[in-house]
Amino acid sequence: MTPRVLAELIASHAAALVLFARQWCDCPEDVVQEAFCKLAAASPPDDPAAWLHRAVKNAAIDAGRSARRRVNREQIAARSIQWFAESEIDGLDAEAAVAALEALPEDLREVIVARLWGGLTLEQIAAAAGCSVSTAHRRFEAGITVLRERLGAPCPN
Repeated sequence: MTPRVLAELIASHAAALVLFARQWCDCPEDVVQEAFCKLAAASPPDDPAAWLHRAVKNAAIDAGRSARRRVNREQIAARSIQWFAESEIDGLDAEAAVAALEALPEDLREVIVARLWGGLTLEQIAAAAGCSVSTAHRRFEAGITVLRERLGAPCPN
């Protein structure tokens, strides 16, 4: 397809194709642009206008589906995660524990979560955090100390 023919197709069909794609997705301009790029790279179809409408419709439907799936994944990820099950931990206020854990500096929280919930060894935590084993151990101990203080839980002997 020559650049002149492509330019004529863009001038005569682009605006209508954007409106056409808008019924299926929130990014119609991107879909139309991709369709024109595919048309420029492909061997010329018998009816370029019909080909463009079909390509735009398929791409817009795919883009709309992708957007809906992304929104669903983001909504699921945005739901609050329960760190503790109140009934399983005797005498622990789960909300206070979550607040105390979330208030920790990231480096301390990372080590505590990896150790207690992830079941990682200090060697594995050190490798994941990019620190020495002794630093991982100090962070774990410091984080536990802060949590005990904030929750009013004495150190067991």
